[in-house]
Amino acid sequence: MRDPHNVLIRPVVSEKSYALMDENVYVFIVDPSATKIDVRHAVEQAFNVRVKNVNTLNRKGKTKRGRRGNTMGHRPDTKRAIVTLAPGDSIDLFES
Repeated sequence: MRDPHNVLIRPVVSEKSYALMDENVYVFIVDPSATKIDVRHAVEQAFNVRVKNVNTLNRKGKTKRGRRGNTMGHRPDTKRAIVTLAPGDSIDLFES
């Protein structure tokens, strides 16, 4: 079994992910080689919750133009995991 800190890179901070938190759904950027089972075990170990469902998606990085001249750059590709928790469980991602 993989270490949860190597599987889960960071949570996604966006308006859409905040709206999903009300429905007990959380979005994380994960290691590109992680499977759904790896993500399930990592979330259960790291936050002590029960995971109901895991969906994953690969996002291609944008091609961006540089400031000077016509140099083209590329943002990195990312893999995201959309994790649905069991009823009654929640994750406090931004507690102070």
